[in-house]
Amino acid sequence: MIDEGALLEALNSTPVVDGRPRDLWADDAVLRRWAREHGGPDEAPALDWLRTARDAVQAATRGPLPETELRRILSGAHRVPEVGREELRWPLHGPPERRLAVELVLAWYEVRAHRPGRLRPCGNDECRLFLLDRSRANTARWCSMKTCGNRLKARRHQERVRREPGA
Repeated sequence: MIDEGALLEALNSTPVVDGRPRDLWADDAVLRRWAREHGGPDEAPALDWLRTARDAVQAATRGPLPETELRRILSGAHRVPEVGREELRWPLHGPPERRLAVELVLAWYEVRAHRPGRLRPCGNDECRLFLLDRSRANTARWCSMKTCGNRLKARRHQERVRREPGA
């Protein structure tokens, strides 16, 4: 199952390290481990679909919704209610190699629906990470105050110092 934490892990799997973009999921072993941890298959087709879904939800979080790509990922997936002794469940049905990719997209939509405007890219243009703002005021701007927030505040301070007369 893909929850908010797993969604953020997926979104943040393409960080900038030492000034260079990296794709942690380019390593099949890393992605296989992630897929297994979240109850999905770890064969090559499933990994490819996960990368596709990750790229689509990253693009959708940054800008316009890639509708064609999302439709392709979700094609053939459906939920059918199952009545249990004490609960009603809605298991996901569809192509097995796409199940985890579909769950990733559904988790993204769930966050958008229940936490509108709170999932967003880091406010640092040099960063490729995302944040889920859980603050009451919905004012978080950076993936991390220690890294991006501190850097940008220090940069702005230095710019102000340079512009002040007599500095």
